[in-house]
Amino acid sequence: MDREKALEIVKAQLTEHRYIHTLGVMETAIELADRYGACKEKAELAAIFHDYAKFRSKNEMREIVMQQGMPESLLHYGTELLHAPVGAYLVKEEAGIEDLEVLEAIAYHTTGRAAMGTLEKIIFLADYIEPGRNFPGVDEVRQQAKENLNLACIQALKNTVGFLMKQNQLIYPETIYTYNSLLAEVKNKK
Repeated sequence: MDREKALEIVKAQLTEHRYIHTLGVMETAIELADRYGACKEKAELAAIFHDYAKFRSKNEMREIVMQQGMPESLLHYGTELLHAPVGAYLVKEEAGIEDLEVLEAIAYHTTGRAAMGTLEKIIFLADYIEPGRNFPGVDEVRQQAKENLNLACIQALKNTVGFLMKQNQLIYPETIYTYNSLLAEVKNKK
């Protein structure tokens, strides 16, 4: 699917603000793919569709989680997590995208997962550091993203977990597994 068609499909699903965010994620993902040797076309496609389900009703997303046999634990950690795995399912069903790498990058862009592939890391990070993001710690992660993909993802996870803890919010276990997996990967390369 070419960029224009993908953007046309996604634009109908998003608010103007979220569409602008998506364009930033797309450009950032392409840059990261170029830097870290991933397929730029897959990075572009996953970035465009990463928030496809963001504005679906919470009830619809809960139903899809249950009907499709997704981890029920998703339902216990706030609705913000649902749009990623549900989005991957809907992108396959409604947009006809079947590339597993692209779908996994969409599915795990909020929580991450243990043993993420390069494309998954790129979409996870691009969503975090795209130019429209402005919050404490993002500039540090942007700088790290220029030098080391894993270390940038680790810092993004540290920032996110720290923020959630300060807000007294639950932390999805897969996010902790992601952190541990990335840390082990970095330590094993030394």
